[in-house]
Amino acid sequence: MTKIRKKYTFSPQIIIKAKESRNRKCRWYVSLTFVLSLFFIPTSTLGYDVTEEFSVGGVLAGTYQYLSVNDAPDTSDGGKPAVSVQPEMSFRLTEVDAFFIKFGFAAGNGLNTKSPFALTVWDADLEDDVKDINGRNRDYLLTAWYKHTFQFREALALELSGGLVDSTVYLDENAFANDQYNQFLNAAFVNAPTGFFPTYDIGGALQLLYGKFSVNGVYMDVGKNDDDNNYQFCGIQLAQALESSLGKGNYRVTVDATSEDFLDTEGEHKDRLAAVTLSFDQQFGDIVGAFIRIGLQDDKAAVEWEKLYSGGINVSGGLWGRQQDNIGIGVAYLDGGNQDLDDSLVAEAYVRFVLNQFLATTLDCQYLKDDVNGSKNPEGIIAGIRLTAEF
Repeated sequence: MTKIRKKYTFSPQIIIKAKESRNRKCRWYVSLTFVLSLFFIPTSTLGYDVTEEFSVGGVLAGTYQYLSVNDAPDTSDGGKPAVSVQPEMSFRLTEVDAFFIKFGFAAGNGLNTKSPFALTVWDADLEDDVKDINGRNRDYLLTAWYKHTFQFREALALELSGGLVDSTVYLDENAFANDQYNQFLNAAFVNAPTGFFPTYDIGGALQLLYGKFSVNGVYMDVGKNDDDNNYQFCGIQLAQALESSLGKGNYRVTVDATSEDFLDTEGEHKDRLAAVTLSFDQQFGDIVGAFIRIGLQDDKAAVEWEKLYSGGINVSGGLWGRQQDNIGIGVAYLDGGNQDLDDSLVAEAYVRFVLNQFLATTLDCQYLKDDVNGSKNPEGIIAGIRLTAEF
């Protein structure tokens, strides 16, 4: 899902001065102070373009998650915080030309480096993720692309983008399970783990929009994979939006593949990755929505999972008189690939409360279990709270 951020300007009442420091406590203090100060920004200052051609936006999110785990001798119970900040800028050069740039900064890795589970428990760009991105020796700059739009007629348009791109913006979209800052935290519900969608590297993207039908395509040259090999990625998504008596629905098929630069289980030969992902979301009236995601991955190369089956529901806060609040519940089963992991099971539930025009908080609980060949099978619960500010 392409994430549309609200535009903002900083209130003159708030000034945060912080010198660069390696002291992590200082960084946490600055991040926390900034988040808390958002409560006092007058909402009338939001939604303002700097000029007609230039606008700024972004997201700031922080979590604290606590892990309680069994059958994981090397992992103890405990909690950790993390903060992710992603400011972005958009330049409208002409009616059909635009330039976009996004940065990523973070403090801490949260439970992602402590958890014994194969799936990432908060699929955000944290401290390790925004440094030496894809082995390119590039820090903090996530995306920077130029886009040109060809408007053939009212219902037909082609958008072409090039630069540093993120394939997840164009592929495997979903209305209810695609945003780690406002929806589910676990990676199983953000994008299909069987889909290996690369982010933040050199490439191009196209979006062909024809009424309620669309075709998205992405090609990327990725600096380095886990085998320290440069590789090429190509993906295409076909999507159809439907309006019925039930409500809005979106039905998508994504096919993606890489060059032969991934080692097999023996570490001797290189093979490609290839996958097919189905991602559906459907609204049932004004209150309830549902999603399904199914993924199948080729296992010629060494892969963690071969199949994904996930689904869940979304309940609007209109049920209790707060239209912008929502509840999300999801379950995912991942069938192991050709390595030591037999399968993974994840269940997650969250409730999100919108506090004002730009700030929301989420209470979240995850249940995770991995079955590992000839080893302990970690099983645990992760409870957390997330605070997100979008501008």
